[in-house]
Amino acid sequence: MNIKVEEINGKMVATLEGEMDTAAAVEAEKVLKPLYQSEGKDIIIDCKGLEYIASSGLRILLSILKGAKATGSRVVLRSVNDDIKNVFSLTGFIEIFEFE
Repeated sequence: MNIKVEEINGKMVATLEGEMDTAAAVEAEKVLKPLYQSEGKDIIIDCKGLEYIASSGLRILLSILKGAKATGSRVVLRSVNDDIKNVFSLTGFIEIFEFE
């Protein structure tokens, strides 16, 4: 799993590539930690290269969303493929995340 976090035009942008399975989620959480305190900046999570997400990955994204909402920020999931979107649909997360 490859993850890159950077600030672009006042927004925090995380790019996810590969499989966010249970093993990868531990490292992913460390890399994505800056997004937990977005300090009022909107967050874009680019999922174009994300091939799989386990429940542990969903938990990480939910934690990011909770932290962002607490500071008035938005979290947008960008370029989510149909398989990943289906996981969000099955878990009910499709209703709480914003997709682009």
